[in-house]
Amino acid sequence: MTERKKQPVVSSGIAGLDEILRGGLPASNFYIVQGDPGAGKTTAALQFLRAGVAAGERCIYVSLSQTAAELQAIASSHGWTLDGIRVEELSASETLSGAADQTIFQTADLRLDETRKAIERAIEEHKPHRLVYDSLLEIRLITGDTPRFRRELIGFKAFLAKRGIVAVLLDTQTSGGDHNGEEIEGIAHGVIRLDKSLEDYGGVRRRVEVSKMRGVPFADGYHDMAIREGEGVVVFPRIVPGSPAEVTKPQLIKSGVAALDEMFGGGQESGTITLVIGQSGTGKSTMSSLYATAALQRSESVALFLFEERLETFFRRSEGLGMDLRQFYKDGQLVIYDFSPNEISPGEFGQIVQQVVSRNNTRVVVIDSFTGYLNSLPHREKAVLDIQSLLKHLARADVLTMLIVAQHGLLGQNVGIDVDVSFLGDTVLLLRMSEHEGRLRRNITVVKKRHGPHDLDVRELFIASSGVSVVAYNPLPET
Repeated sequence: MTERKKQPVVSSGIAGLDEILRGGLPASNFYIVQGDPGAGKTTAALQFLRAGVAAGERCIYVSLSQTAAELQAIASSHGWTLDGIRVEELSASETLSGAADQTIFQTADLRLDETRKAIERAIEEHKPHRLVYDSLLEIRLITGDTPRFRRELIGFKAFLAKRGIVAVLLDTQTSGGDHNGEEIEGIAHGVIRLDKSLEDYGGVRRRVEVSKMRGVPFADGYHDMAIREGEGVVVFPRIVPGSPAEVTKPQLIKSGVAALDEMFGGGQESGTITLVIGQSGTGKSTMSSLYATAALQRSESVALFLFEERLETFFRRSEGLGMDLRQFYKDGQLVIYDFSPNEISPGEFGQIVQQVVSRNNTRVVVIDSFTGYLNSLPHREKAVLDIQSLLKHLARADVLTMLIVAQHGLLGQNVGIDVDVSFLGDTVLLLRMSEHEGRLRRNITVVKKRHGPHDLDVRELFIASSGVSVVAYNPLPET
């Protein structure tokens, strides 16, 4: 089998996009970035040119739609400058200069020819390595029909190819227009689409799709992205789980409560996912604190991702049970992220978790609550499928992942979960509350464990200021 030759690439200026493209944009080619107004095209284009400047390349921004002052304002909003980037302001009407003085009517052919000549003069004068052309919408409006527009782009592509220029052309997709970019996708070496959508409530959701890239085994489909002050366009590639690590005997991860560990056949196994399911007040979050404390005391790193409980509330609740976690947090052994609803996309969340685990060699990850995470997203069913890749990645990293899942109702009435997530767990720990003789009693049961034996008995769970204990469930005597 012939070995695939790796072609030279240049950075797009966006780390996440380079990862999707397996290193960057193939050099000396012609690319189109499409998107609605406000999708982030100009910001991404500036990042592309800034990466060129950092690499010591000559860069030019040819603008038919924005002034140099507007581009500078965009750059300044991120704390950037345009140093090293040549901005050429052109206008499809102003480029007619002398020709316009000799004719009453400015024909489309005349306007197109003069615009083309102005662009080519700027390129010949500055001899750039990288070029951004903003935007194709103006040229499309001048040409007036698709065949002429295609011929113009084919000619421009040949002009750039002879000079070895890497060009990014911005194409604005206007609502209500009669074009969708299909007439030019066959001409470009690659097409990148920036998408933004507004749900019924909450912020804008942004995504990027590489719809075409010749000769590159890129990660297709949508990937979440954001536009951040000071960072510009940030792309969060979907997680693709790596190859399974060499099979070794899993480590038993203990809770510090002997009776609870016995229910799991000696402890939970590393590289597995545990669902802790229960109604309000049954002790779900206490279970996460218990395992976190035990791991920290073994000098292992732990990461908690909170979607419902505030950070201070978490610390106070844990301290009320004799588990002081503040110092571990200050020392960096315990990493905690406290998210607000609707502030994070599935892609960004997955990248944060992946980076924390890799950086800290984390052994235990807790998502509290998984229900809160799903409720913060517009399409919960899709989010469940998205997180499967993250969970598989964590399992292959030999991490114990605990998902806290809330049920509806109180005291066994109207119990249910909005979205079925039971298939995600290797282990399921069920917590319930029952009423007996005027007293509420917490029950704990291991209802599922894929690997190895486990206790099927219903036990009673006690949560007190002195700590957590699990005992045999003995019904109170009848009176």
